[in-house]
Amino acid sequence: MNKNIKLAVAGAVLALSASAANAGIIIPAGEWTVDISGNVNSFFSQSKSTGNANVYGGIAAGGNAASVNSQGTGLLPNFLSVSGSTRQNDLDVTWLISIQPGGDLGASGLAGSQNNRQAFLTFGDKTWGSVKLGKDLGVFASDAILNDMTLLGVGAGAGLGNATYGRIGTGFQYADWKSQVAYTTPNMNGFQATVALTQGWNATATTSASSLATTNRGGANPAYEGKASYSFAANDVTGKVWVSGIAQKIGGGTVATDDPVATAADIGANVNFAGFGLTGYYYGGTGIGSTFQFLDGYSSNGKARESDGGYVQATYVLPTKTKAGISWGQSNLDKSSGETNTTLLKTNEMLTVGLYHPLTKHLNLVAEYSHITSENQAGAENKTNSGSLGGIIFF
Repeated sequence: MNKNIKLAVAGAVLALSASAANAGIIIPAGEWTVDISGNVNSFFSQSKSTGNANVYGGIAAGGNAASVNSQGTGLLPNFLSVSGSTRQNDLDVTWLISIQPGGDLGASGLAGSQNNRQAFLTFGDKTWGSVKLGKDLGVFASDAILNDMTLLGVGAGAGLGNATYGRIGTGFQYADWKSQVAYTTPNMNGFQATVALTQGWNATATTSASSLATTNRGGANPAYEGKASYSFAANDVTGKVWVSGIAQKIGGGTVATDDPVATAADIGANVNFAGFGLTGYYYGGTGIGSTFQFLDGYSSNGKARESDGGYVQATYVLPTKTKAGISWGQSNLDKSSGETNTTLLKTNEMLTVGLYHPLTKHLNLVAEYSHITSENQAGAENKTNSGSLGGIIFF
């Protein structure tokens, strides 16, 4: 992977990760070092859908020959992050606050939605690790999204507020943005682990065949999350292997029959050599649902549904420094024991090809095409073909 692409991907990861040292615009301020960083992106997307199936939880839109164009942000929303770091009493202390302004027009023609996805502090030392308190990207499935090539683009174009789906729901679960207490070990020759107590979510159900909107997300019980990874480098070969998991008691009146525990785990790997990049990922769980954590994870009688999925991805940096990539993945949801719901989602699948060109060290131009298929338990399908053009700049 060439230097410019590395910088772009690093910028995307830093915008989503727990680092307060994003190396953007550095300002010395007394005992603090203040860092202003982020990204701005915009994409024009055109999609066409076929099929009139009811697929509750489907990502591909229904409606024969329906054609839609949109302009807005991609999978990575616009980020403006302000952070600070200092060394006090033998502790590295940091804080970070970010906002994510929308890049499209709202229904009233005014500015699109705005999120506040990050607000946290950390303290620690390289000898024993660090503690994080506050709101940041969740732990389970976080590496899946950070290694997804559509992080610099659009992927599935359906909206997630002021962002798109990327490959969320067609190969991995959304890690989401959660209040948390997390401990991360020091880096021990490439090995690192995190354990966290995070804000739990209620189990929810898809409200219609054309919507994945969820409500009442605050859960009665916390979630327990963790991950471990090993990064390696040997000559021109670099890579990372990771595993993560989540467990949460659902309860709180959301599931009527008992208080089941929803669980999920994943494994993934990324390898880079001689301009090639290869990524493989798989997850599976009980009660975890599809797309969003615990969405459609339980049937109406309170029985858990099994789900799994994954994606494979290959990229290559051309002599022009353009990164070409192809990615395929799917997420599967099974009916619970004795369930007869034929309109429930069975599979969301997506194939994406993309070109990511570093016009400058910080500015990337992006072109993507995605083919999305959503199938219900009766075998009926909706399909969406979507293309997008745009750019993303990091600072």
